[in-house]
Amino acid sequence: MLTKLFPNVDWIAMWEATQETIYMTVVSTVFTFVIGLLLGIILFLSSPNQLWANKLVNWLTGSVVNVFRSIPFIILVILLIPFTNMLLGTIRGANAALPALIIGAAPFYARLVLISFREIDKGVIEAVRSMGAKTSTLIWKVLIPESWPALISGITVTAVALVGYTAMAGIIGAGGLGDLAFLDGFQRSQTDVVFVATVFILIIVFVIQIVGDFITARLDKR
Repeated sequence: MLTKLFPNVDWIAMWEATQETIYMTVVSTVFTFVIGLLLGIILFLSSPNQLWANKLVNWLTGSVVNVFRSIPFIILVILLIPFTNMLLGTIRGANAALPALIIGAAPFYARLVLISFREIDKGVIEAVRSMGAKTSTLIWKVLIPESWPALISGITVTAVALVGYTAMAGIIGAGGLGDLAFLDGFQRSQTDVVFVATVFILIIVFVIQIVGDFITARLDKR
């Protein structure tokens, strides 16, 4: 039945491309969460009236975040080709896409982290500071726990964006469903390949969104 509906689709290749897309999305999401969280913490704590208040550090970190957040992803991929080649010895394959995916997404997530921290009741933060709590205590006992729902919601949005980034990275040979749709679908005028690859991408996005919304709902204490 499927063979008749989609005669040009190589289902083994489609499954392998799906695995590559999932691999790129999961790995880049994990690194994006860690790096974005660190950047967000620095941005928040170095802002005025906070523990690490420092205009220079805040400005430098904010500038780096804004610059990389503003570069269109496909351009960022091209700009990072020399760096990726130096780091991995190749610019093709799923692993070669990871530096661009992480560098492109982490600054975006860092801004979401900063927004999440700013939404925490200032009274809670002031109470903890007035008791002489260490910075580590503030981070692990207040900032992160109080903003968990927003942090998970933010990384869910970022993970969905990363699925789209993997598709764009496929255009330069990074593998995954984007690569398959472009090379086997678009360039060979096989619309059924493009259609099936698109459906698989949508399924991945829906699964990420459902899981993210479920975890956010469970963590939300309101």
